[in-house]
Amino acid sequence: MIRAYKFLLRPTARQTVALGEMLQDHCSLYNGALQERRDAYRHTSKTTVRYGDQSVQLKDIRAFDPERQGRWSFSSQQATLRRLDKAFAAFFQRVKAGRTPGYPRFKGVGHFDTVTFPKDGDGCRWDSTPHDAQTRVRLQGIGHVRVHRHRPVRGRVKTISIKREGRRWYVVLSCDQVPAEPLPATGGIVGIDMGVTHFLTTSDGEHLANPRFLKAAADELSAAQQHLAAFPQRTRRRTKKHRAAARKVAKLHAKIRRQRLDHAHKTALTLVRDHDVIAHERLSTAGMTRAPEPKPDPGTPGAFLPNGSAAKAGLNRSILDAGWGIFLGILAQKAESAARRVIPVDARNTSRTCPSCGHTAKENRATQARFACTACGFTANADHVGATNVLNRAGLALCAAA
Repeated sequence: MIRAYKFLLRPTARQTVALGEMLQDHCSLYNGALQERRDAYRHTSKTTVRYGDQSVQLKDIRAFDPERQGRWSFSSQQATLRRLDKAFAAFFQRVKAGRTPGYPRFKGVGHFDTVTFPKDGDGCRWDSTPHDAQTRVRLQGIGHVRVHRHRPVRGRVKTISIKREGRRWYVVLSCDQVPAEPLPATGGIVGIDMGVTHFLTTSDGEHLANPRFLKAAADELSAAQQHLAAFPQRTRRRTKKHRAAARKVAKLHAKIRRQRLDHAHKTALTLVRDHDVIAHERLSTAGMTRAPEPKPDPGTPGAFLPNGSAAKAGLNRSILDAGWGIFLGILAQKAESAARRVIPVDARNTSRTCPSCGHTAKENRATQARFACTACGFTANADHVGATNVLNRAGLALCAAA
């Protein structure tokens, strides 16, 4: 298996400055390579510059600017150029598919937060043994940086990334050949229905409350955003107070993100420990949170009819706050490590189909919380009905696979 491990770094004051310089210099390399591609296409008969052409120039760039570019790992700089190449590949793929292209843009220093080392030992080495209490990572041009290793690293370290989040620094290890850690069989099988009122409901009738981390911090976050927006345009990014206000907003968002991740990890671990098979709806969060299309008014040119965008915006906010996509991804990873099975099933009409007689109708969903079958009169909680139908569909999939 392939797994990623993320650990907090404990750099000294000098190392913190050096880490910032590393990001800044890689950002400069990224922007310079992007500018070269733009100029070549515009002014040289639409010539295409590729990764191989720019990688060959790295040796001359490092010799020309040894203070900024020559001090860092050659491999990490190649990874930065590959990052730009992937951005262009994704751009052309979107163009061919007819979607909004989104041409690659220049990166500001505050928006370039990751440097990748493609191979352990080439510019970056993970210095750790299973019983080493003083874990460190050695970075070319920076030195040995202490790591808060809160869990053991299994498998073989393939790539290492240094990431900045606010004022914190992290090391991300990508490992392969990670052994599985099977849990004892329980014989349990469960279906779960994701929701907004309840985070999830199981086919056993258990409801897990939705923590709503964003809503809980809404007042504090709103005050911080209003304080940030109050700065005049001419003073933004120039004063110490403006930078402090921006850091406070980022700090609140980071806290909400960590709370959401912690809740997802704990909930997924509980499900994996108690059940051998877990079934859930196959959800497309991006599609569910897409803004509604505008409705032009045929009687008034230039005017639009109400399309429910305000109500949809509130629902979208609640769905994104619940973090369904993050949770289902973590659930799949933990299930694979524990030798459990996760079955995604079709989500259509799971809350409108009667588990007793099989009748499907929109009218069966009497209210948000109440299910009442118009054919046989069966009544139950709507979320519980959805989880039961998910479990039934998973059972059919298991029978078909057998």
